[in-house]
Amino acid sequence: MRTRAAVLRDYNTPWSVEEIELDPPKRGEVLVKMVASGMCHSDEHAYDGHIAGLVPPPPMIGGHEGAGIVQEVGEGVDWLEPGDHVVFGFIPACGRCPSCADGHSNLCDLLATFTEGTQALDATHRHHTLDGKDLGLMCLIGTFAEHTVVNEASCIKVDKDWPLDKGCLLGCGVVTGWGSAVYTAEVEPGDYVAVVGCGGIGSNAIQGAKMAGARVIAAIDPVEFKREKAMEFGATHTFASMEEAQAALGDVTWDRGYDKVIMTMGTGDGDSLGEGFNLGGKRAKIVVTNLHSTTEGSISVPAIMLTMMEKQLRGSLFGSANIRKDIPRLFELYLAGQLNLDDLVTKTYTLDEINDGYEAMRNGENIRGVIVYD
Repeated sequence: MRTRAAVLRDYNTPWSVEEIELDPPKRGEVLVKMVASGMCHSDEHAYDGHIAGLVPPPPMIGGHEGAGIVQEVGEGVDWLEPGDHVVFGFIPACGRCPSCADGHSNLCDLLATFTEGTQALDATHRHHTLDGKDLGLMCLIGTFAEHTVVNEASCIKVDKDWPLDKGCLLGCGVVTGWGSAVYTAEVEPGDYVAVVGCGGIGSNAIQGAKMAGARVIAAIDPVEFKREKAMEFGATHTFASMEEAQAALGDVTWDRGYDKVIMTMGTGDGDSLGEGFNLGGKRAKIVVTNLHSTTEGSISVPAIMLTMMEKQLRGSLFGSANIRKDIPRLFELYLAGQLNLDDLVTKTYTLDEINDGYEAMRNGENIRGVIVYD
């Protein structure tokens, strides 16, 4: 069949919205008509080449935060049928590898297939340009398309009356940010928490910290609009920079430093991580959720503090969460009014407006842009 998709033809060139050829699903796969897709910063990293080697090279279809309606199922898929509504988890969960069996499905062995962007089971492609070239998929799903074929391991079935234009956000940013606070940082009641970067992921780290009972939540971001939104999501203090936050440690934390520092900047770098590390107090957990460039060879962290203050440096992929447990659970929290997804969506776009949406993100105008399909 033919459908339309946003294709990255080369690094740092606009997304090309064009017709593509899409093969039917094979064993273990499903064809999904997209309803909505979040526009996450990680696709910007794919666009500018900062994570080259982790995702397929151009030409590729972007998008990894989406939801849609099943149109067709391949051989062996017996728990989904046409008409079912699904949210994609950007990290598939096979349920059988050592990481999945150990309760860490966010590190599923299927991650190894991300670099090529092929179908997980047979390492072949279902998406092609009209002149026959294979197209890789961002995170094996490619949600910047009107239709896509994905492995069943990426699908989470949800109730048909749940709004997919909000549910799409649960495929990456919401669970990643929320889990960074609740699971990786292990925020506890009374904790002092700093969140560095208050976009789509940081806003949800703030919500997670609030839900976990943090006493203080400091939102650090140079963009005034994002600092204002952070207060709506639960921040108690805001700062325009880590330097400004450092100067206020006496007033905010009685010079003890933050118990948890969660790094959710658009693009991480070693020097910034060093600044974030210094915001932490004794036994602080510094959580690195934002992506750093694959070409970065070192980070600036005062190692003596790992010993003398027992600080901990922790990585967080998908918020250390589980797609099968946490996507439905957070969706239910939203429906119960305990999690704010509505205000995360600053503006909606059509697929043809994708470049406008990413320009708005670069300008700090969006918490999250969402593509809504017809």
